[in-house]
Amino acid sequence: MTAATNAPDLLREVALNHPDRQAYVHQDRQATYAWLDRAADGFASSLIELGTTKGSVVTLALPSSIKFAACYLGILRAGAIASAINLRLGALEQASIFGRTEPVVTVVGDGVDIPEAINPGQIVSVSDLGPLLQRSPLAASAFPALRSDDPACIVWTSGTTGEPKGAVYDHARMEAISRNIGQLTEPGDRRLVVLPFAHVGYMTRIWDELANGTTVVLAGEPWSAGETLRIIRDEQITMGTGVPTQWELVLAHPDLAETDFGALRVCGIGGASVSADLVYRMRNALGCPVLTRYTSTEAGVTTSTQVGDPDEVVATTVGRPAPEVELQIISPTDGTVLPAETTGEIVCRSPAMMRGYWHDDKKTDEVIDARGWLHTGDLGWIGGDGNLRVVGRLVEMYVRGGYNVYPAEVEAMLSEHPMVLQSAVIGVGDPILGQVGCAFVIPTDPASPPNLDELRDWCGDRIADYKAPDRLIVLDSLPLTAMHKIDKQALAILEKQQ
Repeated sequence: MTAATNAPDLLREVALNHPDRQAYVHQDRQATYAWLDRAADGFASSLIELGTTKGSVVTLALPSSIKFAACYLGILRAGAIASAINLRLGALEQASIFGRTEPVVTVVGDGVDIPEAINPGQIVSVSDLGPLLQRSPLAASAFPALRSDDPACIVWTSGTTGEPKGAVYDHARMEAISRNIGQLTEPGDRRLVVLPFAHVGYMTRIWDELANGTTVVLAGEPWSAGETLRIIRDEQITMGTGVPTQWELVLAHPDLAETDFGALRVCGIGGASVSADLVYRMRNALGCPVLTRYTSTEAGVTTSTQVGDPDEVVATTVGRPAPEVELQIISPTDGTVLPAETTGEIVCRSPAMMRGYWHDDKKTDEVIDARGWLHTGDLGWIGGDGNLRVVGRLVEMYVRGGYNVYPAEVEAMLSEHPMVLQSAVIGVGDPILGQVGCAFVIPTDPASPPNLDELRDWCGDRIADYKAPDRLIVLDSLPLTAMHKIDKQALAILEKQQ
């Protein structure tokens, strides 16, 4: 147990108790907890001298790295709120985030372009970070006193309209996530991290990493199966994570047979549908339990399967609620609680969920009701075994390789293309990525329709590249329902006939 009530104090504790333990490993670089604590002091002191005050926002626009981690913890020690930008977001999405947070300082990575016509505050280049991290810290009295309910980070996600929404987490909620992670973490783990640090899986897990003295090992960007296998072998990884697409590529890599997985304690998988065959092959190849988890940017932590669950349970369910998570299935129409094995909307309530969206009470009230229940927008049912099955979504969102994609946002971008008269996008099955986007387009000039590469480039220049459609079907007209809305069920049937 710890007496710390905030992440910076927790960092101080682990640095005193385990100064020489590796906190981060990235390629040929590593940082101990003692170094991380000193670097957080240095960056916090620099931020304060740059005018950062308690409650102001500092933006991180840089790739996952040891410096990212040091800056994040330095931001918290200065009493500021960390807002991390996923660098795969398009210029319009990034501009929206900057405009609403009005950061006082933005740390910019090499080669990262800040959108024009926005105010990022004072810019600190990652190449200039060295002296800021290594400088002598200010006196302890210069740092603000922190409370457990002080906001710590904003994790950005996209809504159905495409405008990013910022889920706000404070120190107490991050501590609650740590209490409810369960078998996926143990003290002294060496954790392989494959998703960007701007993801909820890192931003809200910082308390858990500190509380368990975890060594975070970065997979690097761009991700590769071969490098992942090397890291598992050379860095003695005990806890592996990834989405199904990544694990499929790992299992298919020629280095698999030469990799020693003896240190692996457990592997987590999520972000997309999982086949029983993949779970079976992972367990046989890796020699450790596989856990499937279900959560969201807003929920923090929700459910997980358990060590010892059969492959079929791991593949077809997302497990049982964490100890402090309440879970219900309700009617999407009237909100009544539904009986077991009845499909409805999944709602949850816990001390680990976000406190709300950044400066957006209206959208917060749309997802968190008056009784504190978070409405996930997902459809599912709970079996007699207590395991949750996710069967679909109330909205049309699909998951491409672990990333959520909202068709309305892609359609909006396609509609601006000069060769597109009308478009519709749906998610369709894919053996590698789980789901991909299929765009149905009516061309402006039937004699000269756009091709897929043109549309992908158009979207990729404006929104995150993973949101660009992977398939294209050109039509003379779009099918309509009796209410004159685009009939997406008819489009799904049409796609299967191609």
